[in-house]
Amino acid sequence: VQLVESGGGLVQAGGSLTLSCKVSGFTSDGYTIGWFRQAPGKEREGVSCISSSDGETLYADSVKGRFTISRDNAKNMVYLQMNSLKPEDTAVYYCAAIQWRGWRVVSTNPRQYEHWGQGTQVTVSS
Repeated sequence: VQLVESGGGLVQAGGSLTLSCKVSGFTSDGYTIGWFRQAPGKEREGVSCISSSDGETLYADSVKGRFTISRDNAKNMVYLQMNSLKPEDTAVYYCAAIQWRGWRVVSTNPRQYEHWGQGTQVTVSS
């Protein structure tokens, strides 16, 4: 399983960015892709996730109404559209995956994720 993020960068507060995650190597059983972030000195936190089957999504309270996760299964891509960005959104953003093995798992708990991308920096200036 491989995940490769792209799309990070520097943006002013109130601006927008879209992160992309290219996924590969999954079996046909299904999977969940999550977006996480980690700021300096802080624990990694779950931002959002989406299931490969029915597209169920979850969001952290801190990003509800501002961030939107989506998927394009034909292109093996997952996106995180981030609007109304705030300085506190500054972090390294990671996409990660849970490969389902007999049962469906949809979660933003980073401990449940077994495959991780390399991360992409998002910096929001005030």
